[in-house]
Amino acid sequence: MSDKVPNGWKECRLEEVAKIVGGGTPKTDVDEYWNGDIPWITPKDLSNFSGRYISKGERNISEKGLVNSSAKLLPPGTILLTSRAPVGYLAIAENEITTNQGFRSLVPLNNIDNIFLFYLLKNNIEYLKSQATGTTFGELAGSVLKSLVFLFPPLPEQRAIASVLSSLDDKIDLLHRENKTLEAMAETLFRQWFVEEAKDEWEEVPLSEVTKIAIGRTPPRKESHWFSTDPKDVKWVSIKDLGQSEVFVFDTSEYLKQEAVENFNIPIIPADTVLLSFKMTVGRVGITTEPMVSNEAIAHFKFDDNTPFSKEYLYIFLKTFKYESLGSTSSIVTAINSSMIKDIEIIIPDDITMNVFRTYTEPLFSKIKANIYQIRTLEKLRNTLLPKLMSGEVRIQY
Repeated sequence: MSDKVPNGWKECRLEEVAKIVGGGTPKTDVDEYWNGDIPWITPKDLSNFSGRYISKGERNISEKGLVNSSAKLLPPGTILLTSRAPVGYLAIAENEITTNQGFRSLVPLNNIDNIFLFYLLKNNIEYLKSQATGTTFGELAGSVLKSLVFLFPPLPEQRAIASVLSSLDDKIDLLHRENKTLEAMAETLFRQWFVEEAKDEWEEVPLSEVTKIAIGRTPPRKESHWFSTDPKDVKWVSIKDLGQSEVFVFDTSEYLKQEAVENFNIPIIPADTVLLSFKMTVGRVGITTEPMVSNEAIAHFKFDDNTPFSKEYLYIFLKTFKYESLGSTSSIVTAINSSMIKDIEIIIPDDITMNVFRTYTEPLFSKIKANIYQIRTLEKLRNTLLPKLMSGEVRIQY
């Protein structure tokens, strides 16, 4: 906590500004406790959640499940905070909702703006994680959370701060939704032309005959000293990165040192290469935006002047392909191998149809890429403003 409290602000414990509520799980062997109308959220539901407002999870519980468990019905606007496995996932309840015991949810009191509280916690995720205790996995106890002290401005200034940050996130959300719409438009066109109205004379050939396929490689034992977080090194694409990308792969969580790339002959993935995950998690697809490298669970489909289709065509083909039709090389998880990928047959349309499809879809994908650049700019601005607004370093007129 800063030694200097901004004029008009005050320090408050979280229990002074919000009612902190735990969650619960109805007995899983009682069928009548489940599949009702009450949304029930677990930390898993937030693992790949990038928005702010959540309305439901994978499962619902019934009224009987609610009554016969420690789950609590939370009002709209409640801040959902995961308190274990892991600590720090955040969302805002869009409607009445319940959670399992992996949450400490905050129901704001009358003098607190719930959106401000959401951003306050978002700005202090690492601090919240540091307060967790436990040997098997860290858990943020309710008693600890209640005692944590933060700075709070007057309610009108809370609302002004929340408005500024929300306006940025609203624009980011709008761009994400637009990207989903643009991608869906391209997929609809692909399905109509090349699935529903495919011509009998179009040839089907193995992927290996019409595109160059390479597989990534990991340095021996994936020793940590070969990896870094330095953007000057080569971006290392993981399956997780593909899962978080919107068509184009821009950001990765790790980098591989140039020395490792050279010493172990790691294949460089050129820009505009289509990627496919095919081990553990099968079917995640992305397009590179710059030279990158990957592990051996990701295949690279490279293009040249003789490739008879566009990267947009191949991206949608791989994104919509039914990989379960290939079988699996593992009895534990779904997995395929490079030979199976090379043997996947793809329809090769005539040049005129392919060129018309390219004419329609290239602008859609270009717009998606432009939107991602704008999203990154807005996220950078939001992330710069967030700590300054929450500390009072930057004040908002209201």
